[in-house]
Amino acid sequence: MAIKRKVNANWKGTGTEGKGHLSSPNNFFENTPYSFKSRFENEDGKSGTNPEELIAAAHSACYAMALSVEISKAGHTPDEIDANAEVVLDKEGEGFAIKEIKLTVKGKVSDLSEEKFLEMAEGAKKGCPISKALSAVPISLEASFEA
Repeated sequence: MAIKRKVNANWKGTGTEGKGHLSSPNNFFENTPYSFKSRFENEDGKSGTNPEELIAAAHSACYAMALSVEISKAGHTPDEIDANAEVVLDKEGEGFAIKEIKLTVKGKVSDLSEEKFLEMAEGAKKGCPISKALSAVPISLEASFEA
C-alpha cells in the first residue's frame, strides 16, 4: 500500500516580487507564506518559509526517526536523538542549485557503545527515505554520542 502526502503551493505575482502560500490537508501548512526574499535573501522567518528549509525539516525528521529505528532494532531505547539538517543553496550559472546537505546528530543512548552508535548513524543516513530521495546531492554527517 502506497502512502501519499500532499502539500499545495499557490503563488501570485512575479518570481521575485510575488508571494506564495502552502497548505496541506492536515492543516500543518495553513496558508504558510513563502517568498523570493525568504528563499534568496536569508530573511529567516520574516517572509515565511522556503523550499530548502522544508527539505531540511523533512530530512532531519526522517533521519532522526530512521536512527531511532536502527537503535531500537539493536535492542536499545534512545534517550534522545537531536538531528539537524542544513541545506546549502548556491548560485549555479544563471540559477541556483542545492550543493550540499549537512546532517548533524547528537545521540544519547544508555548501554550502547559510541562505535555502534556511529555505525548506526551512518547506516541511518544511507537508509533514510529522504536521504535516498536526495541522493543526487552530497550528504555529509557529523555525529556525536553520549552514553
